Amino acid sequence: MADTPNKENVTMEVELTPEQKQAEERRILVEGTSSGLSLQLQVVDLNRNVKFLERGITASEVHYIHRALRTVSALRKRLQPEVLAEIIAAHTSPVNQQIVADCLKSILESLGQRPAENPAARSCEPEVCLFFGLLAQLHLLDSKAYERGAQLSNVLVAMMSSTQRRTLDSVVSRVFFYYSRFFEVADCLSDARPTLLGALQTATLTNMKETKAMLLTLLLRNYLHYKLYDQAERLAAKSTFPSEAPNNLLARYLYYMGRIEAIQLNYSQAQLHLLEATRKAPSNSTTAGFQQTVHKVYVIVELLMGNIPERSLFRTPVLKKPLQPYLELTQAVRIGDLSQFQDVVQRYQDKFLQDQMLVLIQRLRHNVIKAGIRSISIAYSRISLRDICLKLHLDSEEDAEYIVAKAIRDGVIDATIDHEKGFVKSAEVHNVYGTSDPQHAFDKRITFCLNLYNESVKSMRYPGGDHRKELAYADEGIKRERELAQELENEDYDDGSDMDAMDEDL
Repeated sequence: MADTPNKENVTMEVELTPEQKQAEERRILVEGTSSGLSLQLQVVDLNRNVKFLERGITASEVHYIHRALRTVSALRKRLQPEVLAEIIAAHTSPVNQQIVADCLKSILESLGQRPAENPAARSCEPEVCLFFGLLAQLHLLDSKAYERGAQLSNVLVAMMSSTQRRTLDSVVSRVFFYYSRFFEVADCLSDARPTLLGALQTATLTNMKETKAMLLTLLLRNYLHYKLYDQAERLAAKSTFPSEAPNNLLARYLYYMGRIEAIQLNYSQAQLHLLEATRKAPSNSTTAGFQQTVHKVYVIVELLMGNIPERSLFRTPVLKKPLQPYLELTQAVRIGDLSQFQDVVQRYQDKFLQDQMLVLIQRLRHNVIKAGIRSISIAYSRISLRDICLKLHLDSEEDAEYIVAKAIRDGVIDATIDHEKGFVKSAEVHNVYGTSDPQHAFDKRITFCLNLYNESVKSMRYPGGDHRKELAYADEGIKRERELAQELENEDYDDGSDMDAMDEDL
């Protein structure tokens, strides 16, 4: 019994070996150091963005504000609410305007922090306050605190309505986007419409172009969500989308316009808008969902126009799986098989309802029949109406006669109907180059090239002589930009001395 080792003592000796002690201490030290370094980097990034915003306000240069906004997506992934509350508390000064102070207080309350008075705090500009509010909106949206996010968004909108400055444009447009997003996820998007319409009128009068573009896009999405196509069309007809808007807003606007035109039976305009939307949107993994959504509508519009989309479109890796139901639908329309078309619609009905495409797909039934009649006309020089009825799975010969007559009138086929004997006689197939089809196709390509050339010349056009008065100011701005870029290249996040030097320069 004395020679038998104690199992508990062995276990304790194994757990408390020096190697494991050192490894555990090293792990705790690394985790604590990385966590502290991450919080320190967040504070440094937020302070730097505040300096960018303040410098943009002082110099009235919007590109500094854009530089601060470009870091929002990176901050969103790692920003802690305690860090944001600490930065906000440093700007909660008694000398702030009352509306700015109330907004900062609401931001802190939405983050679950208690506002504290700090007499030594710096004053806060409206742009900086809205930037803090934008970060708080993102945190609440990611935390799924939709009710608090909607309340904070209302406070931010009230502040924006009382302040109109040119430097607010970029920040205001993003705040309005998440304002509408909170109402959308809460399934009360119609409640945001009056505020968006009022803000659109204000943005138009104050010439805030980016905000106007964002509000137009949000209102079109709002109308489409409730299937108010007539109101969306009237809004688009009575307003002008700013030509200086960013490409992401332009792509979304063109997509919404394409859907509206498709519902309103303007398929040619819908095709142009959707095609332009696919070209304006960047092709990367981030915009894969947008590309898939646009191409779904584009495929249906192409089929409604009587065209067959290229097969290479369905072979694109990003689009291959989402467009599989639409590929089967295209195959059914191409061969003119009505039974196969109805089978595809029935099998993927839930998918088409989810994509909000079932209304447009139901219009394809007549296109399927026309494609079948065209194939029959090419294959048979003479065929009875009864055989056409059997091949196309129609209900009666009268329906077949009516459909064939309409196809002849629309120019789908070149044939004649013998009503007495009940058959259709196709005319001799002519050479396509003897018709006007090549001329129409060539004219369409020339028109596209000319429009592209005109847009390129317009974008490259030099301004008038007024810009010469601002050359001296522009040279100073370029010099300051180069100095700032050099400072950003030389900064070291591990040492706070370089950061303090940059703060003094700013």
